[in-house]
Amino acid sequence: MPTRPPLAASLLLLPLLALAHPSQAAAQEAIPSAEELPSAEELVAPTLLEEAEAPYPDAAKSAAVEGTVLLQLTIDADGHVREAEVLQALGHGLDEAAREAALSFRFAPARRGELPIVARIRYPFVFKLPPQESAALLVAPTPVAPSASDDRGDATQETSSPPPAPAPAAAATGAPGAPPLAATPVEVQVRGSTNDAQRVQQSAQAVNVVDTRIAKQQSADLGEVLARTQGVAVRRDGGLGSSARFSLNGLYDDQVRFFLDGVPLDLSGYPFGVVNVPVNLIDRIEVYRGVVPVRLGADALGGAVNLVTDPDYENRLSASYQVGSFGTHRVTLNGRHRHEATGFILGASTFLDSAQNNYDVDVEIPDQRGRLSPATVPRFHDAYRAYGGEVSAGFVERPWARRLLITGFGSTYDKELQHNTVMTVPYGEVTYGESVIGATGRYETDLSSDWKMELVASYAYRVIDFADKSAWVYNWRGDRIRERRVRGEIESKPSDQSVWQHNLFGRALLEWKIDAVHSLRASATPQLTTRTGDERIQADPDARDPLTAKQDLFTFVSGVEHELTLFDDRLSNLLFVKDYVYRADAEEPLPGDLFRRREAKRHSVGAGDSLRFRFSPWLLAKASYEYATRLPRPDEVFGNGVLVLANLELEPEVSHNGNFGPRLELPRTPLGDFTLDVNGFLRESDKLIVLLGNDRLFSYQNVYKARGLGLENALSWVSPGRWLSLDGMLTWQRVTNASTEGTFKDFEGDRIPNRPYLFASWGARLRFAGMPSQRDTLEPFYSGRYVHEFYRGWESQGLREFKQVVDTQVSHATGLTFSWNHKYARITATFEIDNLTDAKLFDNFGVQRPGRAFYAKLTGEI
Repeated sequence: MPTRPPLAASLLLLPLLALAHPSQAAAQEAIPSAEELPSAEELVAPTLLEEAEAPYPDAAKSAAVEGTVLLQLTIDADGHVREAEVLQALGHGLDEAAREAALSFRFAPARRGELPIVARIRYPFVFKLPPQESAALLVAPTPVAPSASDDRGDATQETSSPPPAPAPAAAATGAPGAPPLAATPVEVQVRGSTNDAQRVQQSAQAVNVVDTRIAKQQSADLGEVLARTQGVAVRRDGGLGSSARFSLNGLYDDQVRFFLDGVPLDLSGYPFGVVNVPVNLIDRIEVYRGVVPVRLGADALGGAVNLVTDPDYENRLSASYQVGSFGTHRVTLNGRHRHEATGFILGASTFLDSAQNNYDVDVEIPDQRGRLSPATVPRFHDAYRAYGGEVSAGFVERPWARRLLITGFGSTYDKELQHNTVMTVPYGEVTYGESVIGATGRYETDLSSDWKMELVASYAYRVIDFADKSAWVYNWRGDRIRERRVRGEIESKPSDQSVWQHNLFGRALLEWKIDAVHSLRASATPQLTTRTGDERIQADPDARDPLTAKQDLFTFVSGVEHELTLFDDRLSNLLFVKDYVYRADAEEPLPGDLFRRREAKRHSVGAGDSLRFRFSPWLLAKASYEYATRLPRPDEVFGNGVLVLANLELEPEVSHNGNFGPRLELPRTPLGDFTLDVNGFLRESDKLIVLLGNDRLFSYQNVYKARGLGLENALSWVSPGRWLSLDGMLTWQRVTNASTEGTFKDFEGDRIPNRPYLFASWGARLRFAGMPSQRDTLEPFYSGRYVHEFYRGWESQGLREFKQVVDTQVSHATGLTFSWNHKYARITATFEIDNLTDAKLFDNFGVQRPGRAFYAKLTGEI
């Protein structure tokens, strides 16, 4: 049979697609045309690296049964055989023997370009009884190159032309004196959807994609994973569940927007911030550097972080459990079922996090005479507990919808507050927390071959609680040392309050593929937030509660984007414009039990462009620019109901954001695989919003102008055979005050205080496949982080020797991961030591982070 052209090869999918589509016509519609398929030269088939012989069952020997067991192997992006399905059986135990042996194989994974991808191959086990002894004859053919496929279906390619000579690792083996059988042609399927991460990384967008596959096996949380990413700084006030500040290219907090599958994170069931999201529920992280795509409908100034959950709607069940120092317990459970005939999807996930955070800290404790003396004591009031989950149902990959899903979610967290912002005053009873429930609906469809539409709608109800009503003064040992004259540990007045917030979010995205080189997208994203509250402890019971003041915030961000692709995708350009509408309507509490109506309206326009040019298959460069507007968030305008006060005078901030840098990817060289990503950035911001305050209370203020310059880079290397991986990143940035008038004019040219400007991370991982048994893998690993010292206050104010300085921080972590691959499941166990040298770590001035900690984590997937 001659080699078939791509279109004929795609027809081999008809029997498979018929299982998912009730009619042959529907199946035919799902098959991509020859023009839509990438060329087969872009795809590389999996190559067998390690094989295993199948024992000849006694029953087959007795019956003198010989023949071929045909298997379909599913090989993941790591080269492991995840599934082995018997397509042609022999019986007499031979099917089970062949399947069991195949699950122990290890492959160099299939690739599309340079990206490892999932593949399916048909693999024949040939059993033949030699004249003198009974043995299994295994023929390991070299797979032909896989065919191309796109996101709308799988395609296969079959050939009967003579295959190339097999590599030594894949050579035929058999009984002594028995002639090797001829290599048998195999069928290969490649799942196109696994390209999503690489497609985003290689696009014109200013984005860095972070894979979480390794992180899911280890104890590092999402905050630590992000902190190892170039350009990103994460600063925490303690252990698990503590408050954290996130920085991207020198811009902080709400200047960076956070999403879960394109929906704002706080409206998706995760109100405790991005660093505390369970990493085992996230498939990858997309970090957008200052230039945010229209499809997110975001008004971010410093960029955006989009957490992407598993995009493959396949049947699976996964779980993880982590236990460790300081009373840490973390549990996740995630499952999904898909009915192939109808495309119906039912999924659920849940998580539970708990920590006492009772690590030792160095403090000063007064004696009976009031004299301070140093002491080391455990934190006694820093516990954290969070739990939640979601349930989703709908349909995927139907002729009338690519995706139609409704997801309901709910979560809650409670956190004890141990001390003030510089860890000089201990608290014994202050607590805060938040709960959220809501639902999200998604609908995506192809209106025609040239038009696509996506609709998202979400509602979330949030409750923010804060309690500070202790009648006692506590010391660092947790003792009550005296009774207070006025209740309340933070403000010397009691508080027991709740803030209730309703959020409505929507987004509509329409895409028109004009022709082979032009595409047009338009999006519209409205969001409405209303807030009210209740302070249950009132100094004047007859006065109106200030928390009952009306607080409404409405934003509307829309945009149009044009994509141009030329020279066989060597050049890609995205040109876009955005429109921003902002309206705040609130009552401002005034002394004397008065309330003043306040209203603010703003309208602005922004624009930008992202360019990517590929000089060769291994070298590309990107340049991007956006004139961005960021609209103040509810927590900035109205406060957060805890320690952040309201500021109704806030104005939207704007910025000129620019990026430029090359990316080099050299795979499969004699020295291994190399990846280098370099990016230089400029941020010229006006009316920059920053969090300012004293040791007890904060509010957001407009700094009239700031300028940020920086250079970030990341380098990784994987050895031939993939037994050793090394990676590292380095970021330098200078974010200065450029105000020539107003409150901060006296500090023109100074670095914005309390922000690290030089930080780095590095890591190494060894991989020993087939240890201790053929199915197992041992992976020792190590990681380190460095943050250079920085001033807490303005650098031109005061003498250097009297300045408050956050000292240089260096930390190390190491561990060992054991992976066991069974025919039905994959299980990994990790033991890890964090802060190996027990260093004194301070992300923020005076606030000590945990010392040496030990963690164990078990994950499983079927």
